[in-house]
Amino acid sequence: MNTAKLLLHCPDKPGILAEVTDFITVNKGNIVYLDQYVDHVENMFFMRIEWELDRFLIPKEKIEDYFETLYAQKYEMNFRLYFSDVKPRMAIFVSKMSHCLYDMLARYTAGEWNVEIPLIISNHPDMKHVADRFNIPFYVFPITKENKEEQEQKEMELLKEHRISFIVLARYMQIISEKMIESYPNRIINIHHSFLPAFVGAKPYHAAYERGVKIIGATSHYVTTELDAGPILEQDVVRITHKDTITDLVNKGKDLEKIVLSRAVQKHIERKVLAYKNKTVIFN
Repeated sequence: MNTAKLLLHCPDKPGILAEVTDFITVNKGNIVYLDQYVDHVENMFFMRIEWELDRFLIPKEKIEDYFETLYAQKYEMNFRLYFSDVKPRMAIFVSKMSHCLYDMLARYTAGEWNVEIPLIISNHPDMKHVADRFNIPFYVFPITKENKEEQEQKEMELLKEHRISFIVLARYMQIISEKMIESYPNRIINIHHSFLPAFVGAKPYHAAYERGVKIIGATSHYVTTELDAGPILEQDVVRITHKDTITDLVNKGKDLEKIVLSRAVQKHIERKVLAYKNKTVIFN
């Protein structure tokens, strides 16, 4: 189907749902998806709606202007409009660990995701053989304290050149600068183990093992300037027993990380996420 997807949030008022659906149906659009939610604490209305464009009376290039003029200004709406025939363009950042990278590229190659991956960026050459196997251009930007700003500027120029719409950090072991985060607000997705902040440092699984944890987990979130504290997209856990070794914990953690990250990426690709303040509304 050739469809339009509209995501919006605004202060909650009577009549918003009726007005938006009426805008679509009056212009001969067939609604194929509708979900809405009201946060009564914040008094905010959230909505995702998708409709077929084949018989829609308003040309694609004018829908956004029409909606802005007729409804967004009236209801103080923040909204984003997407079209099904425009694939998001995803850049993957990776360091030396391959588990998340392999999982995403396998899903991409299998056709599970309606996305394009024009490039992979790394601060190390170790994962080049993976990119070569999937025939995706691989760029290395070695980063030190002295050259970090210069290298990241080159990365951003490359991202702009390839018209990248969002970034996935597949266990990329560098802190993203404020400048890049501001260039891609709620469009940089990260993954980390859920021991944070309980087990910080270079060896969280060792620390968890010493503590005798009974569950381990993983969290995927949008990147903000506050480290590992952005709006959460997806989380999951797996149970641990006294029989599990440190190696078992690491392997179970890797499995969980790649699954949780891929779920988060899929929701972003499908345009099912609305970020508001430091939380997300995830539509079914």
